[in-house]
This record gives sequence, C-alpha cells and structure tokens, in this order.
Amino acid sequence: MLSQLIQVLDLVGVAVFAASGALVASRKEMDIIGFGVLATLTGIGGGTLRDLILDRPVFWIADQTYLVVCLAIAGLLYVTAHLVQRRYVVLIWMDALGLAAYGVLGAHIAAAAGTGIFPALAMGVMTATFGGVIRDVVSQEAPLFLNQEIYATAALAAAMVYLAGIGLGLAPPLAAAVGIGIGFVIRAGAIARGWHLPRYRPRPGRTYE
Repeated sequence: MLSQLIQVLDLVGVAVFAASGALVASRKEMDIIGFGVLATLTGIGGGTLRDLILDRPVFWIADQTYLVVCLAIAGLLYVTAHLVQRRYVVLIWMDALGLAAYGVLGAHIAAAAGTGIFPALAMGVMTATFGGVIRDVVSQEAPLFLNQEIYATAALAAAMVYLAGIGLGLAPPLAAAVGIGIGFVIRAGAIARGWHLPRYRPRPGRTYE
C-alpha cells in the first residue's frame, strides 16, 4: 500500500510539473523538442537532485515510465495548449499542486533513507522547487521561487505536516493527503490573496565617527 502511494505521488508530481514546463514552452512558442526538454527538466529535476544527494538510484533511470510520462504530456500539450486561454493561470495552479505533492514525497523518501527531520524537510523543499527553478531559468522567466508570495514555504509546510502526521501515528496515506492539502491551500492563498512572509526592510545603521 505504501509503495503504491509513493509511486502515485511521484507520478502525479512528475506529470503536473511536466505539464507546467510544457505550458511555459507554449508561451515561448517553442518547437516540439523545446516542449519535450522543458517538460522533462521540470518533471524530473527536483527528484533527480534529491536522489543524487541521498546517494540512491535516480528514479527515472530505474523506471523509465517517468520519462515516458514527461514526453507524452509534452506531446499532448504541443497540440492542445492553444485551447487553454489563460495558460499562465493554469501554469501557476498546476505548479502549486506539484509543489505540495513533491514536498510530501521528498520528505518521505529522505526520512525512509534514514535522514533526520531537518534533512528530510530540506529534501522535501528541494524536490518540490528545483524542477520549477530549472524550468524558469532555462526559459528565461522570472523564477516563481523568488516571487514575493509564499512559494517554498508551502512545500515546507506540506513536508512538516506529513512528517508530523507520521510521528503522531497517522496512516501514511492520510498523513500524505493532509500534508498535500495544507501545502496546496497555503500556496493557493499566496496565489489568490497575495500571502507572503514579512520582507526585509532597510533600517538605519549605526554610524561610527
């Protein structure tokens, strides 16, 4: 049951992020190769970094289904993206769902590998955000990661809630569902309401004569 949940979360995260990469490619009017590259980089980027750091087999090399999913979504959106009138809106909402799912997944995989709580949280955030960072940098878009609204914090919240739920004895599927739900709600609030953390403001410094 748990292994099936992990695979579902992984496929959902890859698929959603791949779609967000393909939507960026459509906005940039790229060719089919560009769609494939952006979808794949976005879909597998975060998980690749996670696996390399944890020194475990890279997931898409061990199971090439993930590459097939990325390329299939790239091809599908190459011929259908024009039907989505507000592609940027769809992009940020799909990114929000992937962010929450991958925050939970990254934390779970790191914890299962024997890391402590803080490394597991860090892996959750990295898994959730790195693919989107690659997507935005490669496509020369302003990275969502650096937006004023809450972004990485939503992935952190998803990971924290999942790990806390496991610590409290919740069944992993329930803990994952709650973590994903809370992470998504936080990111949704940032998108819809402009939620953000307090920003640094310059303050007069002490002068020395």
